[in-house]
Amino acid sequence: MKGIWAPMSELQITPLHALHREAGARFAPFAGYDMPIQYRDGILAEHAHARTRAGLFDVSHMGQAWLDGPNHESLARACEALCAADLVGLAPGRQRYTQWLNDDGGVIDDLMLNRPEGADGRLNMVVNAARKAVDYAHLTQRLPHAIRLTPRPERALLALQGPSAAAVLARVAPGFETLRFMATKATAGLEVSRSGYTGEDGYEISLPAEDAERFARRLLQEPEVALIGLGARDTLRLEAGLCLYGHELTEEIDPVEAGLSWSIAKRRRVEGGFPGAARILAALASGPNRRRVGLALEGRAPAREGAEIVGPDGAAIGVVTSGGFGPSVGAPIAMGYVEAAFATPGTVLGLVVRGKTLGAKIIPLPFHPHAYVKG
Repeated sequence: MKGIWAPMSELQITPLHALHREAGARFAPFAGYDMPIQYRDGILAEHAHARTRAGLFDVSHMGQAWLDGPNHESLARACEALCAADLVGLAPGRQRYTQWLNDDGGVIDDLMLNRPEGADGRLNMVVNAARKAVDYAHLTQRLPHAIRLTPRPERALLALQGPSAAAVLARVAPGFETLRFMATKATAGLEVSRSGYTGEDGYEISLPAEDAERFARRLLQEPEVALIGLGARDTLRLEAGLCLYGHELTEEIDPVEAGLSWSIAKRRRVEGGFPGAARILAALASGPNRRRVGLALEGRAPAREGAEIVGPDGAAIGVVTSGGFGPSVGAPIAMGYVEAAFATPGTVLGLVVRGKTLGAKIIPLPFHPHAYVKG
């Protein structure tokens, strides 16, 4: 997670900071916040808990904001001028994953947008903590005056992830557990989506900051639930093959080379009209020059961000963007970008780690199967 760690000065805290301390968290600065990295049992145990039961993550550092316009059509069209999603066709109570794009088609940030039920002309936005100031400035500059951006720093955000998440939520906040994947619902101060960043089934729960500790403690009373820190969040998302901004996504990387073509709507591919459309549509038609790939390493030594990827002849062909030990996989894994000619699964490559070249093979993503409940 190099590149989005903040200096110790002027760190912010989330509404659950005292609860994390009470639970024995080890903290580190992340995206301007003092965040829990792990608890007493350690990252491996936390990772396994989220895969087998239900992990509770504090993600209140993320940016939450409203986007309001005269009506849904005008708001959606305005936002579509900044991303490649189909927002006009977004139904009430549904959520989209997309990216704000710069003029060259690079990713300013990746985010979730949902359309609340019963609120014509409103979208709810959740953006990355390290990019929210950049996002807000970009939107303020680029959106028409009729569209209003309202940050919501008074909201906390929790993620309940794992195979027991639905059963737990049915007991603690009944009515939300039946949501379909990428559906949203709001009632009694809770705004819940069935989504997450682990590859497991689960929910993201927005609620007033003053209620966050009480609600988190209530969830932790359930025997399946344990607090999980950012360390295990990173190993979980790596195994799930999910991008992290500042690593797999930057303003130089476009969605096609990042393997996110599925997030570019069919209508938008025909109509265009989004930033960097020429580059992105050309990449869709002919293939990008580089691709994000999964890498399985030989042996037990991991490769970290920045490790050079070399071809069979030893020539540099790419770079690792995320890497480490995959607890569920039981082996070191990595993601990175390679020249398109080397991106075929099964291709044998090398990763240069501390001056030594480690053997590696390209394998399909994700490393660990997704368990989203889509029915």
